[in-house]
Amino acid sequence: MNGPDTRLFGISAADYGDTYKQDYLAMFLDYVASADRISERRHTTNNFFLTINTALVGITGFFAQDAGKLIWVAALAGLAFSLTWMVIIQSYRSLNTAKFKVIHQLEKNLPFAAYDEEWILLKQGKKGSVHRPFGKVEVLVPWIFIVLHGVVVFVNVQS
Repeated sequence: MNGPDTRLFGISAADYGDTYKQDYLAMFLDYVASADRISERRHTTNNFFLTINTALVGITGFFAQDAGKLIWVAALAGLAFSLTWMVIIQSYRSLNTAKFKVIHQLEKNLPFAAYDEEWILLKQGKKGSVHRPFGKVEVLVPWIFIVLHGVVVFVNVQS
């Protein structure tokens, strides 16, 4: 059997030694902090792509009258940035999902399981829950930019 418990807990407390509980807690806290750092990087990445796309939309709007038909190049760049953004969002989403599954497993050996309980209270992000996961909302923003850039390309290619 090679389930999550045997992969995560490869050594028993008895075999580990006297500092098992202290080390376990320290490793748990470090792992939770790593999940938080992923969320911070995700936020920074979203800000980067939001800034780039906003600038590209502003540039296309400001220079639309003077730039002639070359304005669609900026819109194509915006499309490329937006599509890349969506792939990165999915990557962060899957990484966070995996990290929190591990956190839930680790909590089974702690006196309380706050993350697991929070997830249960939010109905695990399923349809009909009171919680709408951030990853499902944040992906709407690149779609908005895809539509805006797409309209610019379409209008400029047609004229």
